[in-house]
This record gives sequence, structure tokens and C-alpha cells, in this order.
Amino acid sequence: MTTMTFGNTTMQYRIALDTTTQMFMAYDQADAAKVGYGVTIEQAVAALKKIS
Repeated sequence: MTTMTFGNTTMQYRIALDTTTQMFMAYDQADAAKVGYGVTIEQAVAALKKIS
């Protein structure tokens, strides 16, 4: 699994692709227990923002 780190003015997050399920995962860089899942990167980030 490869991760990439992104950031904006509100949060820092990492993106990973689970190649088994073909789902993107967005991890909160400050708290790896917070994870958002989605079919697209945008959906995964949106899911992460809902729980953050």
C-alpha cells in the first residue's frame, strides 16, 4: 500500500488505496484512528471530514 500526504488550511491527511477492495482511505495525519473511505479520493476525504 502506498500513501501520499496532502494538506490544506483545515487539516493534514494521507491517502492510500486498498488494492484488494479498490477503496481509497483518507487518514487524519494527527490521529491515524480517524479514517474515511470512498470509491474516489474526494469521497474518502469528505468521509474523513465528517468524522473529524
